[in-house]
Amino acid sequence: MGKSKTTKFKRPQFNAVGLPANAVREDAVEEEHDEDCCPAAELLEKLQSPGADVREFACASISRVVQQSQTIPGFLQRDAVRRLGPMLLDSSLAVRETATGALRNLSACGGQEVCEDMVKHDVMTPLTALLRECCAGFDGAAVSMTDQKNPVEDVANEAVNLLWNLCESSSQALSVFNKAGLLDVVVQCMERHPHNTELAISAAHCLHTVTEDNPELLCSLNTAVLGVLENTLLSSQPGMAHTLLRTLAAGTLWNMKGSLPAARQAQTLNAVVATLSQCLDLDSGSLIPELKQAEEERNRNTPASADAVELAAGELAEEDMAEEEEGPKHRRNGKAVRADNDFSDLLPRGKEELREATALLTAQQTSLEIIVNMCCSDDPSDDEWEEESSSDESDMGPDGLCDGVSNLMSPLCLSAEVHAALINHNIPEKVLKKTGSPRKEAMDVCRRNPSWRSLIKKMQRVQSRALTCLHSILSTMDAESLGGAEALQEAAQHLSLLVFGAEEIPKDEEFLEAVISAMRSLLQMIASKNIPQCMTPQQLMSLSEAATHCEVVSVRVNAVAILGITGSTLAKEKGTAETLQMIGKALLQVATRDADLVVNGEALDALFDVFADGDEAEKAAKNIQLLPSLKALQPVFKAKIRKEGRGKYSPQQLCVLDNIKINLRRFIGYLEKVVKK
Repeated sequence: MGKSKTTKFKRPQFNAVGLPANAVREDAVEEEHDEDCCPAAELLEKLQSPGADVREFACASISRVVQQSQTIPGFLQRDAVRRLGPMLLDSSLAVRETATGALRNLSACGGQEVCEDMVKHDVMTPLTALLRECCAGFDGAAVSMTDQKNPVEDVANEAVNLLWNLCESSSQALSVFNKAGLLDVVVQCMERHPHNTELAISAAHCLHTVTEDNPELLCSLNTAVLGVLENTLLSSQPGMAHTLLRTLAAGTLWNMKGSLPAARQAQTLNAVVATLSQCLDLDSGSLIPELKQAEEERNRNTPASADAVELAAGELAEEDMAEEEEGPKHRRNGKAVRADNDFSDLLPRGKEELREATALLTAQQTSLEIIVNMCCSDDPSDDEWEEESSSDESDMGPDGLCDGVSNLMSPLCLSAEVHAALINHNIPEKVLKKTGSPRKEAMDVCRRNPSWRSLIKKMQRVQSRALTCLHSILSTMDAESLGGAEALQEAAQHLSLLVFGAEEIPKDEEFLEAVISAMRSLLQMIASKNIPQCMTPQQLMSLSEAATHCEVVSVRVNAVAILGITGSTLAKEKGTAETLQMIGKALLQVATRDADLVVNGEALDALFDVFADGDEAEKAAKNIQLLPSLKALQPVFKAKIRKEGRGKYSPQQLCVLDNIKINLRRFIGYLEKVVKK
């Protein structure tokens, strides 16, 4: 049903799986009876101690305890945010740092509802004051020895991370950010990158978040801010942390593209794409084993010290984090997904190589997401149904179109400048390379070492993001830009191997959703160029069967679309009636039995494509009793739209479903004429 809409990426929520924030009220009575088991009351009481060391201990303990997200309701019930807020401006720097860290972890592990609750309890006021004091004190608190950390910068790092979490989850926090002029403060933190990369990366993450879809902020940008970002982008410090920093700067500049001076736009765009290209050039499959080996050598050459116990405890904490990453599913946009928990910035110090590996994978994931956003139209319907057209477009009159839908039927296109930059830096080829499965050597290293195990999910996520990125590129570029027929066939064989290379089709929903959308876009392009298809009928049926049992609606939609694309191609060839029958039966089953109207509609649309014309299609349609089956389905489909449509589906989706309903009537008329011939 036309080209797929691409979806903009936003930073994944750090949301540890556990009791939601609204469980506070539900559990209030139980908490009262279970106070002895809950540390919240005692720790919050210690915040009032006259001794700074006691207050610091209490804040540090809260910071640790709230990482177990089931403890969060107990703290919120006891007004933890209001009681921790004043600690941000405590007379002791150590208390400021640990208090900010406690609120940071509370925001990170509590998710969106907790962040909104924190903003309602006015955490932004002391946080804003703290950030301004930190920036004013950067130079005054400079330390004499180069290997020592600046304590004020440590506080600022926790504060910027807290600000980042709040602005990501709360529109009210973002509004305060804009009105309080916090942009300059965060940029000042980013300028510390020559000697404090950790603080600069936190600031860059925050900037990347607050500049997305924030026209109020973009209006206030000045040349000084652009200068800092461009200097960061063009910096040449080695290491994965600096690669991540440059990638985040690139993403921020892309968010700000509309505010750039016209004379600098082309140059900045080229620098942004060059940065992303350099990041994708890095091979995590070889670098991760090298970094692990470097860690082992450093540990062998470092004498045992008092820090060993702390590092061992850190490894245990990382094991827990790795397990948490594989935690239960939650619902997002109507589908089940795993919580995208990223604990990388909570790693204990002394894990430099693991931090580097994590920074590499985060940078590559971010680079791919930025490219997706580059390929994404700015249409307000991006979050609507992916497919916004119908197969019988040439026959559609005004009665067949809803207002506002016709513009969605044209193919997505890139601006000439973006297209040229992506091609000049070989981005399509590099993205395709990243779609390969994570290297066995890197996976084995991570499996053998508990503290590195969380990287497995990150490697898999880079692959899934690359597949989504490939889908976006295929949806916005022509075949010639992507290397022509031979390159497209090679890409199709590569994707087929990803899906069918194992003994059974992978069941991971994130991967399946990404690979099937990329496969659909690729097969659509191949069909439009009359290039021979590469999937066998058996593979098609296997894919359809696997997708039918997937909870994600878009996976089922794309699976039936692939059946339609392949079937319509086969209908033009001789001796394909038997395969067309198999495809037709599968599509009829989905159109009749799937619980989702969107999937029903896509299956019907695919049937229109497959059986629209040709002797083989006519023969197959007769053998599977397509006409009586569709006649029986027609009133059921219409009734389902009337009954479920208004409350369950968006206006855009209903417009498309209405078009399909009209086309179904016309297609039945066409089949009746064929029978009478």
